[in-house]
Amino acid sequence: KCCLNLSVQPSRGMVDQKFTVLVHNCPPGFQLTLHARHQSDDGHAFQAFAHYCASASGSVDASEDPSLGGTYSGTQPMGLLWSLRQVPGSKPGLRLRKTNVLTPMEVTISVYPGHQSQGFDDLVPLASVVVERWYVAPGVLRVPVTEGGLTGTLFLPPGPGPFPGVVDLWGGGGRLVEYRAALLASHGFASLALDYITPKVTIETGKMVDFDYLEDQTAFRFLQEHPQVCSSRIAMLGLSFGCAVALRTAVYSKVVKSSPGVWCASAAAMSSLWTHPWSRSLPTSISRHKHKTRRDQNQHLIWRDLLLPIPTDPSLKVDVGQLQVPLLLVVGEDDQNWPAQESAQDMKEMMERAGNSHLLTVLSYPGTGHLIEPPYTPHFRFSAFHGLLPAAMALWGGETAAHARAQDHSWRKMLGFLRHNL
Repeated sequence: KCCLNLSVQPSRGMVDQKFTVLVHNCPPGFQLTLHARHQSDDGHAFQAFAHYCASASGSVDASEDPSLGGTYSGTQPMGLLWSLRQVPGSKPGLRLRKTNVLTPMEVTISVYPGHQSQGFDDLVPLASVVVERWYVAPGVLRVPVTEGGLTGTLFLPPGPGPFPGVVDLWGGGGRLVEYRAALLASHGFASLALDYITPKVTIETGKMVDFDYLEDQTAFRFLQEHPQVCSSRIAMLGLSFGCAVALRTAVYSKVVKSSPGVWCASAAAMSSLWTHPWSRSLPTSISRHKHKTRRDQNQHLIWRDLLLPIPTDPSLKVDVGQLQVPLLLVVGEDDQNWPAQESAQDMKEMMERAGNSHLLTVLSYPGTGHLIEPPYTPHFRFSAFHGLLPAAMALWGGETAAHARAQDHSWRKMLGFLRHNL
């Protein structure tokens, strides 16, 4: 009988922290399967698995030994997290997102004999360990924000501050998404997760918010006036449509222009289009160009052509040539949702012509899709989408291993960018 030992170190840590999975006391050459299972906050199950063979000394180290197959292959220390996918029989189009950041992401890691690929619920593991991955570090405070009609959550690092601030904007799906802001606070940034698509005021009145919601009397002003935030050291971080909103704010906001210490960071470069309030221009633009929508062989919608070719008319784009703050663009070269690569190139050329390209840093990643998230976030090439665009099964793009590498690298670079400029 095989009495192996399984350990995961650290068994409790931050989601962007690596862990080591070790298996000892196996017969030499023993074939085994490492399996990870997670149940999301909304009750859906996800799993990942990989096949290994024990060394001559009877051990497997997932940080050094290659997976021979499964949901990932090769030497991938964190593959059991970033290759998580919905279990067979699940509702189609699920995407794993943490909704309650005050609880850990619990993952059960198990060892099964042989190289297994299915039916894990019917198998008895040789050993199992439950690990906790947190978005909130000890001492981080979560503060709901409703001042000025805002719908948001402020995460404050431990201590009195003042801390550099970040306004965290997600995409057109709406809702209040907190996990990235919580993780930023765990790295020392006072981070405001903001719902600007479906805030309470929109739900109550049926009217979309406009630019003022972010700028003068609300989000930026709230952070600037907070006693634990350094008013001259505030950044914006946007993903997907949030990137376009962040760009517009960086160029045209009177608050940004009057505060030379305010910086702008944008992740998942979208387009510099929509010079008008986003709530009014986006539905019109989508409707006008909906004939450009394509589908892949699985009938997943591809929206990237909606904005192609990139307009040459300056009035249709944010004039990034006026930008006066550092800008970081993170580009997925296999983005099937928006033309990120073409947009980033267009912005680069605009800034070169204007003489402010020294403010621009572009990180571009092959094989990477639209949803560039914190390290080890599972990659979903497609998922169900509900928001500013019509409900659909959207194709985001990306190849799982390449996308995972990009998320890890870009997150470290983004943290460095924020620390350097703030």
